[in-house]
Amino acid sequence: MKYLKEVAIIFGITMAGEFLNYLLPLPVPAGVYGLFILLLLLCAGTLKVEDVSEVGDFFLDMMPLMFIPAGVGLLNSVDEAKSILVPLTVISVVSTVFVMAVTGRVAQNIIRGPKKRKGGKEV
Repeated sequence: MKYLKEVAIIFGITMAGEFLNYLLPLPVPAGVYGLFILLLLLCAGTLKVEDVSEVGDFFLDMMPLMFIPAGVGLLNSVDEAKSILVPLTVISVVSTVFVMAVTGRVAQNIIRGPKKRKGGKEV
């Protein structure tokens, strides 16, 4: 019964995201709306993590299986991808290094906390 309740909660939040996607004329996927609703409910304390943790963990465990069809699709179109292999590799490496650098800088700033000025006020 616990699992059924958790699935119902997640499904309800997903449907609320679909409804928002239908109402709002923004180019935002319904899943993003659903995740935002879930975040708001968790932050507000309306929903506890324990209320969705078991089914959520199951979905996270099953997530790698969802990428198998995409990988097979890439293998089927490898001949078309050969012509853009070098630019794609360069873009992937450069963007990965950039994201790692920005993430590291943000993490350092968060760990250090707010800086103090001479007057004792936070910046």
